[in-house]
Amino acid sequence: MIKVGIVGGTGYTGAELLRLLVRHPRVGVAVITSRGEAGTAVADLFPHLRGLLDLCFSAPDPATLRSCDLVFFATPNGTAMQHAPELLAHGVRIIDLAADFRLEDAAVWEQWYGMPHACPDLLADAVYGLPELNRAAVRTAGLIANPGCYPTAVTLGFAPLLAAGLVDPTWLIADAKSGASGAGRKAETGLLMAEIGEGFKAYAVQGHRHAPEITQNLTQISGTPVNLTFVPHLLPMIRGIEATLYARLNDPVAMLDLTDLYAQFYAGESFVDIMPAGANPDTRSVRGSNLCRIAVTRQAGSDVVIVQSVIDNLVKGAAGQAIQNMNLMFDLGETTGLEAIALLP
Repeated sequence: MIKVGIVGGTGYTGAELLRLLVRHPRVGVAVITSRGEAGTAVADLFPHLRGLLDLCFSAPDPATLRSCDLVFFATPNGTAMQHAPELLAHGVRIIDLAADFRLEDAAVWEQWYGMPHACPDLLADAVYGLPELNRAAVRTAGLIANPGCYPTAVTLGFAPLLAAGLVDPTWLIADAKSGASGAGRKAETGLLMAEIGEGFKAYAVQGHRHAPEITQNLTQISGTPVNLTFVPHLLPMIRGIEATLYARLNDPVAMLDLTDLYAQFYAGESFVDIMPAGANPDTRSVRGSNLCRIAVTRQAGSDVVIVQSVIDNLVKGAAGQAIQNMNLMFDLGETTGLEAIALLP
């Protein structure tokens, strides 16, 4: 059994990790930390886990964490980097679900996250945990930077076009929408149901923290600098991300079967589903699952390719992808513990 610790288990991402891990046949959750909830039974905070997990939250203890095989950090940005060097030195493998190790350039990270990076020397060692693109590196990694939710949907959506060199990398648009759980489990007026219900709006239009992460990914895939316009929106729902992506073909008269291109690029991938031409993937169709569903099309007479990419932001966009990475790191079947079918309705 893999002995697992979770640092910061009281948020939505931590709760989702627990929901999935308690049914994982090769994992034992040894410790779940929370300074604010130390001593509280996990099942008291998360009643859906009653009878499944007999643990209490505890204050972070370095010795206990050092005894784990793997530690998940489901914490705010800036926490994992404070503890990573010591844990790695003791042979503990780490998956950080926050942003501490996603960007390769410490100066860019500090610009977007507003604090000095505590261990910039580890940025070169961290593996970006998008298995569909970095599977071999994930298998041998000691430190995984779990991708953000928007970057997962957008990167998987654009990757086949950029890898094939079919579109102009300087003209990419990502129009993305997320449910409220993407903002985390916190009391904030702007996230109250009475504030977001029956409404729909863009936010962070001047620049979102996920933009440099997405740009970094797409530049690596393309092999050349990209110019991305990324605008996120808040939807009055709990879970889900829908990213509508636009790219301009280099050769507008080329006869391309775009659906076949995507199907070949993701052939054999358990968690990417390429839908038939003309389909419109729905966030409900992936709710609670680790799937990314994608449809690609081209409007008649247009040189613009339109990609629709949907994920559950808490699963493929966070906890499920983290477990997918864990399975690879410990040489388990990649789908182990992630076989849940999406919830409908």
